[in-house]
Amino acid sequence: MFIAAALPVVVVFLLLVVMRRSAKLSMLAAYLVTVGLALVLWGAPLARVAGATVNGLLTAVTLLYIVFGAILLLYTVQESGAIRAIRQGFTDISPDRRIQAIIIAWMFGSMIEGASGFGTPAAVAAPLLLAIGFPAMAAVMVTLIIQSTPVSFGAVGTPMLVGISTGLSNSPEVEAAIAPLTVAEYVPVVAAQVALVHALVGVLVPLLMVSMLTRFFGTSRSFAEGFRAWKFAIFAGLAFTLPYLAVARVLGPEFPSLLGGLIGLMIVVPAARAGWFLPSDRFDFPPRAQWGAGWQGQLEPDQADLGPEDRRIGLLRAWMPYVIVAVLLVLTRTIAPLKAWLTGPDTTIALRDLFGSGINATAQFAYSPGTVMIIASLISVGLFRMRGRDYGRAWAISGRTMLAAAPALLLAVPMVQVFINSGSPGVGSMPITLAEGMAGAAGGSWPLFAPIVGALGAFIAGSNTVSNMMFALFQFSTAQGIGLDLAGITVVVVLQAVGGAAGNMVCVHNVVAASAVVGLTDREGDIIRKTLITMVYYVVQAGLVGMALIAGGLWWLAAVIWAVVVIAAMRSNRESRAVRG
Repeated sequence: MFIAAALPVVVVFLLLVVMRRSAKLSMLAAYLVTVGLALVLWGAPLARVAGATVNGLLTAVTLLYIVFGAILLLYTVQESGAIRAIRQGFTDISPDRRIQAIIIAWMFGSMIEGASGFGTPAAVAAPLLLAIGFPAMAAVMVTLIIQSTPVSFGAVGTPMLVGISTGLSNSPEVEAAIAPLTVAEYVPVVAAQVALVHALVGVLVPLLMVSMLTRFFGTSRSFAEGFRAWKFAIFAGLAFTLPYLAVARVLGPEFPSLLGGLIGLMIVVPAARAGWFLPSDRFDFPPRAQWGAGWQGQLEPDQADLGPEDRRIGLLRAWMPYVIVAVLLVLTRTIAPLKAWLTGPDTTIALRDLFGSGINATAQFAYSPGTVMIIASLISVGLFRMRGRDYGRAWAISGRTMLAAAPALLLAVPMVQVFINSGSPGVGSMPITLAEGMAGAAGGSWPLFAPIVGALGAFIAGSNTVSNMMFALFQFSTAQGIGLDLAGITVVVVLQAVGGAAGNMVCVHNVVAASAVVGLTDREGDIIRKTLITMVYYVVQAGLVGMALIAGGLWWLAAVIWAVVVIAAMRSNRESRAVRG
C-alpha cells in the first residue's frame, strides 16, 4: 500500500521533472492513476472520487481567477507607460539584478505572502520582475524560492491558526498531553518555535536565491557570481528574519511575515540606495538574443511596456497599483467585519455534500486576491488616464494567458483532491499511508524526516495550511510514539509546519500558476528541477535544527556543517545532473 500510495507522486515527478513532459500530460496521467488507485485499492466510493474531482475543479477556477487578475495588473502598468518609471526607480536603487531580486522577491514577496498567502507573491512579484527585464523563468524561480520562510505565517497566520489548530483539534490524546493549555493556547507556542526554526534556516534563502539566479541565468552560469553579493544577501536575510522572529514571539502568528517584510523593506531599500553592503561588481542578464531556450514566455513586456510616448508618470504614481494591492490585501485580511462579509454566505459559492460524498466545495471570489488586483487595475485606468484600446488590449492578453494555463490547473487540482480524499472505512488516505510508512522506517530518528512529510503534504496539496491539517495530528502522535516529551513533540509539530512551508517551492499548483502569470507554459518541470535544490537544503537543515533543539550537542554542529557543505558545493560551481540545464 505504501508503494501504491507513492505512485501518483512518482508519476508526477517522472513525467514532469525527469522526462520534462508538459504539466497537462503529467497531471492527466497522475489523475487517472490516482482515481484508479482510490477506487480499486483504497475502496473509495465513486461518489467520493466524483465529489473530490468537482471540488478540485472549483478550486482550479479560483486559481485561474488569480492568474487573470495578476496578468491584468501587469499589463495595465505596461500599457499605461508606468513601467518606465518603475524600471528607472529600480535602476536608481541598484541596476544589479541580484539586488532587485532580493528587494522584489524576498522583501516585497514576503510582505505579500504575509497579507494574502496561497501563491499570491508569485502572482504579484513575478510579473513585476518580468516587467523590469527578468527572463520569465528567472522571475518564476526566484519568487518560488522565497515561498518558504514567510509561508508558515502567510495569509495573516492561516497555516498556524487554521492548519495546525484544525489538525490538532478534537483529539483527546492532544488535549491530555498539552494540558492545562488548550489547542488555541498551544498554537502560539508552536508558532514561536516555527519562527525560530525558519529564522535559523531561512536567513540563507536570499543568498541561495541570487546564487541560483546567476547560475542558471548569468552569462558565465556561475553560482560564484551570486555569492559575490553575500554581504547584502545576508543583511537582507537578517532584515526580514529578525523582525519576523520578534513579531512571532510578541504578537503571535498573524503578522510575522507581513511586518517582517514591511520592516525589511524599510531597512533594505535605503541601505541599497546608500550603497551599503553592495557587491563591487554588477550582475545583469546576457543580451536577450543570447537567452537560453525556454527562458522567455508568451508575454513580451519589452514590446508592450512603453505606452504613449508623450505620457510621463512619476515614480510614486507608477507604484500606486502595487500599493493599492498591498493595502487592500491587508485591509481585507485584518478588518474583522470586512473579512467576515467577504467570506460570509452572501459572497460565497458553496456546493454542499457533492454527490452525497460529504465533500463540500466553496469559492470566495470577493475575498480572492484576483478581485483585489482587478480593482487595482480598474483604479489605475483613471490614475494613468489610459485610453480604452490600451486597456482593452490588457484584458485580451490576460484572458488568452489564463486560458493557456487552464488545462494544467484543471487537471492538477482535481488529482490532488482525489489523492487527499482517497480514504475509506478502515483505510487511511494515500497521504496518511505514505506518512505512516516513512515513520515506521525512521523510528527514533523521526524528527529528521518530519519536515519531509510536511513538504510532501504541500507538494501534493499545494498548501501549507492543508499539509498542516492533514499531518499535524499524525506528527504529534508519531512523536509521542517514539517517546519524546512535550517539548520534543512540539518540535516535531514545528518541523511539520516548516516542511510544509518549504514544499511550496516545488508544489505543482504554485509552479503552474506562477508560470502562467508570466506566460510560461510547458516548462514547469524545468522550474521544479531548479527550485528542488533549494527545497532540499531547507528540509534537511530544518530536520537538523529540529534534532538540535531536541537533543542538542553535535546536532548543532551537523546543522552548521550542512549549511557550509551546501554553500561550498555551490561555490565550487561544478555542474551535476541535478542542476544541468
